[in-house]
Amino acid sequence: MSCFRSAVFSGYSPDLLTLCLQYQRETTTEKTPSIVGPILDNEDMQTFKEEVEKVLHPTQCKLFPEIQRGAKIDCYIPTADRRLVQYDFDRTTFEADSEYQNVKIMHSPQYGNMLILDGDPNLAESDIAYTRAITGNGRENYAGKDVLILGGGDGGILHELRKENPKFIIMVEIDQVVIDAAVKHLRGICQDSMDQLKGENYEVIVADCIPIMQQYIAEGKTFDFIINDLTAIPVTTEPRGSQWEFLHLILDLSMQLLKSTGKYYTQGNAANNKSALQMYEEQLRTLKCPVSFRKESICVPSYLEMWIFYEVWKNNGSPS
Repeated sequence: MSCFRSAVFSGYSPDLLTLCLQYQRETTTEKTPSIVGPILDNEDMQTFKEEVEKVLHPTQCKLFPEIQRGAKIDCYIPTADRRLVQYDFDRTTFEADSEYQNVKIMHSPQYGNMLILDGDPNLAESDIAYTRAITGNGRENYAGKDVLILGGGDGGILHELRKENPKFIIMVEIDQVVIDAAVKHLRGICQDSMDQLKGENYEVIVADCIPIMQQYIAEGKTFDFIINDLTAIPVTTEPRGSQWEFLHLILDLSMQLLKSTGKYYTQGNAANNKSALQMYEEQLRTLKCPVSFRKESICVPSYLEMWIFYEVWKNNGSPS
């Protein structure tokens, strides 16, 4: 059984009224009860709306879905521009705290298994649009080329690029826990591409990418493509702080490793986070190595928002 605990009317202006209904389901023997579906279905809600309209005669009456508290599975994650999304997660496939972050994989009937790092959605098995966008959406020819992937522990970029017959791919991912979880639970993304961390034309290095990049610079090593899948552009009010310093360092090191005709690809942030995107573009304009760039907006299914991706090249090179 379930019962209503309270009904609260709140007035916010002379012509705006909110009615909030709160109820509690009968608890089970589990320490944390699992909530399955709303107490009122669509027909019940429509009937309730009609009764409210008979009493209050509002010019407009709108119903909102319920917010569930205390459920076994937390389905609420805000978008990058702070809109609340209720996902359809039905189980936690994997969760562990690594040395670097909380690693979680949730299952969604719509999107498949979804990787979530420190509460931030990274990639779901439905999100091939993300992987294609961060590798150029088919504009690039990777055949016979040297590629450096920064991050990408879900294995999606590595798997897609291995199909393109590159000369060699080096992927540097810091978190072994993410790799192991992806190999077992994100097969729809990485397939078999990380079953072995080294193959004929690729190698996955589990390490911090910064010392590796500095080592490559000292050795004079260069790449045709560098794909940065480490983190999204930070959403801050000013382009400074540890996150921006890290981002600027990665950009600077990448430009030193990029061939004169090479390309650098990275994700940006949500299309609605215009100030963060503008600050990132200002960072690009202040690099020691002058660069040009283009960007595109892509719909990533599980993100439920448009996402910006950047393509960057040195000014002494030319975009294809």
